[in-house]
Amino acid sequence: MKGMANAKLSFQSVANKIKMGKKLEKGLKEKNASAVSQDEENPNKTPEPYSCTGNFQADFTELCRRNSMTYIPPIIPRARPPTVMGHTESGKPDKGKGKAPQAPVEPDPDPEQDLDGEGVEAPPKTFTMKDKFEYFRPSVQVEMENFDKPDTVTEIYIRGWKIVEPIMEIFKQCWPKMAKLHTINLWNCGLSGEVITILASTITEIPEMRNLVLDGNTVVEENWHELMGEESPIQNLSLRHCGITDKGAEQIGQALGSTKRCNTKLISLNLSGNRITDVGAEHLALGLRMNRNLMSLSLASNFIGDKGASKIAEILSRFPLTHEEVVERRKHFSEKDFPERNKSPPGSRRDGSKDRPASVRSQSHMDKDKKGSKASAKKKDPKGKDAKEEEKHDKTKKKEKEDKTLTKKASIAADTKGNKGKGKGKDKTKQAAQEVEDLSGGEVVNPLTDVADFIDGQLWVSGNRVLINLNLSRNKIAESGMNNLLKAMQYQTTILMDNKSGGTGLMRIALLKNKISPEHDVMRKLNDIMLHKDPYYKQPPQTPDGQSTT
Repeated sequence: MKGMANAKLSFQSVANKIKMGKKLEKGLKEKNASAVSQDEENPNKTPEPYSCTGNFQADFTELCRRNSMTYIPPIIPRARPPTVMGHTESGKPDKGKGKAPQAPVEPDPDPEQDLDGEGVEAPPKTFTMKDKFEYFRPSVQVEMENFDKPDTVTEIYIRGWKIVEPIMEIFKQCWPKMAKLHTINLWNCGLSGEVITILASTITEIPEMRNLVLDGNTVVEENWHELMGEESPIQNLSLRHCGITDKGAEQIGQALGSTKRCNTKLISLNLSGNRITDVGAEHLALGLRMNRNLMSLSLASNFIGDKGASKIAEILSRFPLTHEEVVERRKHFSEKDFPERNKSPPGSRRDGSKDRPASVRSQSHMDKDKKGSKASAKKKDPKGKDAKEEEKHDKTKKKEKEDKTLTKKASIAADTKGNKGKGKGKDKTKQAAQEVEDLSGGEVVNPLTDVADFIDGQLWVSGNRVLINLNLSRNKIAESGMNNLLKAMQYQTTILMDNKSGGTGLMRIALLKNKISPEHDVMRKLNDIMLHKDPYYKQPPQTPDGQSTT
C-alpha cells in the first residue's frame, strides 16, 4: 500500500510539472505576440533604407517589394531576330580560326500528317509563340553589354504600360547607379507632367545618359522643356506623336536658346507627328537664332505653312539683331575687353570689408587709382604696342579655335547620319565627339560675337550654319515658303565660298508632300543645290573627253 501511494505522488508531481510547462510556454508565446504587435503598431519605427547596387534587376525587384506592389514587372532581355548558325549578327559568316568541330547534322524528321494523311506544315522558326496575356503583361526590356553581368545594362525599353509616379520614383533610385546606361525608351507609357518632372531630375544624375525617346506620350502640361535644362546631358531627344502644340513649341524654343542662355548638349531633336503650326515654328526659329549646337531638327507631319518656313529660312541665312540682342552683344564685348570692370576691388565695401577704417579703405582706393593710371599711361606709351598686338593675336587665335569646333561638329553629325545602323558608327562618332570637346575646351560659341553688318540702321549677323539636317516633309508649305528656303540655301552657298569656318550650313533638307509639286521650278532649284551639298553624294564618272556619263 505504501508503494502504491508513493507511485501516485510521483505521477501527480510529473503531471503538475507538465501542466506548469505548458502554462509557461503559453505565457512566452503571448508575450512574444504582444511584442510583435507593439512593433507593428509603432509608427515611429521605419525600415532601413535600401541602397541600390547598380544591379537593375535586383534593385528594381527589391524596391517594388518594399512598396508592396501586387505585380512586379520582370526584367527581360530585349528580343532580337534569330541568327543563322555560323553567321555573326552582322550577317557575315564567321571566319574565326580554331573552331571546334561541329556536331553532325541530324536529318529532318518526317513531316507530320493529319487524319486524312495530308502533310501538316511545320511552324516557322523565325519567331517564338507566347500566350497573349503573357505578351501584353508589363515588362522592362534591357540591352546589356554582357548578359552574364547584370550591372552592364546600357539601354532600357518600356512599351505600352502606364508609368505612374511611384514607379518613376523607383526608377529614380535605380537608374543613377547604373554606370553604363545611356539610352531610355518609354513608348506610349501614359506619362504625366509630374512624371516628366521626376524624369528630368533623374537624367541629370545618370553618368552616361545621352539618348531619350518618349514617343507616343501625350502630356497635358507639355513641360517637355524641363528635359532640356542647363544640367541635362541629353544629346538625342525624340518626341514624336506627343500632341505638342504651339504652347509646348514655345517652351522648347526658349530652352533651345535665348539671349541669356543656350542649350549646349542637344544635338538631335525630333518633333515629327505633332500639332505645331506657324506660331510654334516661329518660336523654334527664335531658339535657333542663338543656338549653335543643334545639328538635326525634324518637324515632319506638322501644320507648318509659309510663315513658319520663312522664319526658319531667315535664321538659316542672316537676320537683324533685336534691341535686347544688341544690348547683350555690347555687354559681352565690354566684359571681354574689360573682365575686371564689374569685379569689386579687394578693399571695397562689396568685398565685405566694412570693419576696416575709412582712411585705410580710401588709401587702398588711392593706391589702386595710381596703379591704374600708371597702367593706362604704359598702355598709351608706344612701348606698349607689343602688349596690344599680343592681345589681338589671342583674340584671333580664340576665334580660329571656335571656327574649328563648329566645322568639326558638322562633320560629326554627317558621320552619325551616314553610319546609322552600322557597327563602327558609334565608335567613330564617339571618337570625333571627343575631338570636338578637346577643340572647344568647354567654351560655348556665342553668335552675338560674330561679325555684323550695319544695314539701314540695323545690325545684321550671319544665320545658323551649325544645323545640317532639317526635315519639313508633310507640312503645308507652298511656293512662298519654298522660295524663301531657296534664297536661304543660295545665301549659305555664297557665304561658304568665302568662309567655311563658321560651319558647313544645311546639308540635307526634306520637303516632300507639301503644298507644291516636286516638279515646280523652285523645288528643282532647291534639289540641285542640296544634291551637291549632300556629304554622301557621288559625282558621276566622266569620260576621257571630260563629259559626264549620265
